[in-house]
Amino acid sequence: MRKKIELYKKEQDDIIENLIQSLELDDQMSTTLYELDNNKVKTDAIMKMIPTIRRFFSSSKITGISEPDKLGRPWLSLIRQLVKGRYNMFSCDYRFQKDDKIIRTKKYLFQKII
Repeated sequence: MRKKIELYKKEQDDIIENLIQSLELDDQMSTTLYELDNNKVKTDAIMKMIPTIRRFFSSSKITGISEPDKLGRPWLSLIRQLVKGRYNMFSCDYRFQKDDKIIRTKKYLFQKII
């Protein structure tokens, strides 16, 4: 029996590119955890991709799909697992000021693997 990565290469590439587009990354190919936590539209769009992801990816090792109730942010697990073959995903601490408050969060940078 052939593996899904062999059977559905084009479909997997399309899903990953749709995922990256739904994140609406900035010019530096980055986004923040704060932005994702507070943007329900983005996180819901990612979670709505689960049936398609199940069809074209082996989902037994993706905790965001197999056991989403055990995670606080299952959509973040999906992002990490799906993009790791085509993008390097780096995280770093990030602080910014909003309404006279300093917000401390993580910044995720995506670098396409050549």
